[in-house]
Amino acid sequence: MMMMMENPLDPELARPLVHTPVGSYRGLWAQDGNYSMFLGIPYARVDPENVFGPSIPHKFEGIYEAVDDTSRCPQIEEFNNTITGTLDCLHVNIYVPNSATIENPLPVMIYIFGGKGNFGFAGRYIYGPRFLVRHDIIFITCNYRLGPYGFFCLNTSKVPGNQGLKDQVQALRWIKKYIRYFGGDDSKITLEGNSAGATSVDLHRHFLQEPLFNRVILQSGVSLNTVLDDPDSVAPLKIAKQLNYTTNDINYALSFLNKIEPHELIAATRDSGVIFGPCAEKYFEGADNYITKHPASLNTVTRKDVDFLIGFNNDEAYSKITIIEKDEYEKRDFVSEILGFCFDFKNETKLSDEMKNIVRLFYYGDNVQRADNKRPVMNLYADFIHYSPIFRTVSKYFDSDVRVENMYFYVFSYSGERSFDKDRHNVSYTKGGASHADELGYLFDISYMKDRTRDEDMLIVERMTELWTNFAKYGNPTPKPSKLFPLQWPRVTQDKLPYLEINTELRLGSRPMHERMSFLDLLYKHIGHYVRTR
Repeated sequence: MMMMMENPLDPELARPLVHTPVGSYRGLWAQDGNYSMFLGIPYARVDPENVFGPSIPHKFEGIYEAVDDTSRCPQIEEFNNTITGTLDCLHVNIYVPNSATIENPLPVMIYIFGGKGNFGFAGRYIYGPRFLVRHDIIFITCNYRLGPYGFFCLNTSKVPGNQGLKDQVQALRWIKKYIRYFGGDDSKITLEGNSAGATSVDLHRHFLQEPLFNRVILQSGVSLNTVLDDPDSVAPLKIAKQLNYTTNDINYALSFLNKIEPHELIAATRDSGVIFGPCAEKYFEGADNYITKHPASLNTVTRKDVDFLIGFNNDEAYSKITIIEKDEYEKRDFVSEILGFCFDFKNETKLSDEMKNIVRLFYYGDNVQRADNKRPVMNLYADFIHYSPIFRTVSKYFDSDVRVENMYFYVFSYSGERSFDKDRHNVSYTKGGASHADELGYLFDISYMKDRTRDEDMLIVERMTELWTNFAKYGNPTPKPSKLFPLQWPRVTQDKLPYLEINTELRLGSRPMHERMSFLDLLYKHIGHYVRTR
């Protein structure tokens, strides 16, 4: 790494310093391992004339004090349900092992956080790097715009949509250009994400033309499990109205909202009921067009030379369904909700009723929906929202024109004190399997979990981080047998879907959940043309 220490006798200046063509960055030495931290490096800035449009690459002169990872983009954050964040948020955090040099460049892992495109941030509060960087990889997290700032989709050239995804692309471009100055190998870049972050990664896999990464890790998310929202062309009018500004002109409303303080705008967005997410953009000549079709309608991707590690947790919906109160649970029609989310039966009431009855019989039998047995709804929700889209993605990637040579499939089934989602929802880790996002506690040194070091939990930390970093290094999570991995994890092929179950005992299996997935395969074969893409 082109790293220097200014006057090592001065404790303020005895800090890591990296010089790049776009400026110098002075970071911090980590106190919990042999690595340095470059925190809050701006890769782009929001255009003050069009805060809902494309971001602008960041430029500066001198030395940037890269010491603060607390920035976040405007949002209602998930822990305290408070409005927070500023538009000065398009930053990357880079964690560099001391072994990295220009002569010895290390593989790079870039993590895209989840949060439905509406909340989340890249700091060490959740995404502590200690467990990963000790495996000699450079680890990077990045912020991107959320909610109205990231996903206004207005069918105009100034605000075409998906600005949050395009922020991610800006970050990837910055990293590809400059990571070698930090000791990174720009020919070994792994792009990783969980949930909506994994969906983002898969969307980049479909639409990104530039070779900005070489491997991907998709944790419980693919592009097929998102519905690309129809652009709400009057969304600015609705939000402006919440702020006592009434107009029928979109441009006037946007001009007004552009000047509103971000916390006020986020509050007004919440009160307006407008929901934001990725969309299929209208094509505009000369604009930064990105997603112009739903991935379900595509038969190919832009890059075929990308290695894959993909999988899910074995009880994805456990926490989400467990926390629903008895009265609400027993009055909701979950079958109708799920089918309505996944399919558009175009007012064909008879077909809709028939499908609801078939699905209800498969998951419930002759039983009624009762709060003392939530397992049918847990399976229903997980199968349609998580598992089936992932399996259909794997099948799609093995179609004739989308061949994948190097793919590994996993099922994470461990539940312990570091299980992130159960802990966040105050759900007992001793019940159920691994819920959605539970694996995060075994990849990251989450700040409020530092005292959770049970032997079993730390064994899973060791296994997860070694598997993930081996994949980043070699394109193979188990390149050779070891004490932690006395087995060889086989690759997925056109005809076989082997997987590794990750728990205190490792287990190799083939085609997980095949009975439930066979049912969904038949269902999609029968009514696949009704799949909701918008």
